[in-house]
Amino acid sequence: MKTYKIHLIRHALFQGSEDGKYIGQTDIPASEEGLSQIRNLMAENEGYPYADVVISSPLKRCLQTAKLVYPDKEPVVMPELTEYDFGDFEGCTADELKDLDTFKQWIAGTSPDTPVPFGESQTQFNARICGCFEKIVDGIIKSGTGSTAVFTHGGIIMSLMSAFAVPECPAHEWLTPNGCGYTLRVDPTVWRMGKKLEAFAECPPIPGQIDAEREMWDTFGFDPDNDDYDISELINDYTDYEHNN
Repeated sequence: MKTYKIHLIRHALFQGSEDGKYIGQTDIPASEEGLSQIRNLMAENEGYPYADVVISSPLKRCLQTAKLVYPDKEPVVMPELTEYDFGDFEGCTADELKDLDTFKQWIAGTSPDTPVPFGESQTQFNARICGCFEKIVDGIIKSGTGSTAVFTHGGIIMSLMSAFAVPECPAHEWLTPNGCGYTLRVDPTVWRMGKKLEAFAECPPIPGQIDAEREMWDTFGFDPDNDDYDISELINDYTDYEHNN
């Protein structure tokens, strides 16, 4: 059966991103330093993978990155791929918010249905981005699109990988540097049965990345550059589950 690829890619650095502020839906453009880093990634080793279609968050930092990496593709903008709505926390650091009860409750994660003041809840955020991603995958399968690049935000990539990727891993372990991300393989049968995708490579594929960034893969028990993960195991797991329940 034909399989498809999705490349989840985080946008370039932007001014203020290194200050530890909660920057979600504020439309700050990518910095020149950030765009320069993207150019370096494009020039190194294999560069970014080919994409038939490019999809992007509507925010400038994502669109700029998408157009730099794939200048011959007009990005399809999907508003649901916008970063978390931090509401009253937007533009503030954790240190500035630490004494607020609303922040303490939110950062503890004990009430995922409770939104930040004038923002959204974790439940709302997950429903928004996961619903959007499911539409993207369904569209890829229906149209037969071989390779799709999705430019979005770090928090969204972590949440999507936690929700859909195999091997399974907590969201924080899917943190990826700006301009980087993951390539997922879409097997229509596995997707139909369990809404799961195989994570099999970093994106862009850079064999020489520093050891600290590649330690994450060691926790999975497989090497993304020598992929021997058998996705059929997941199919069997779901088949057994459906048979026994």
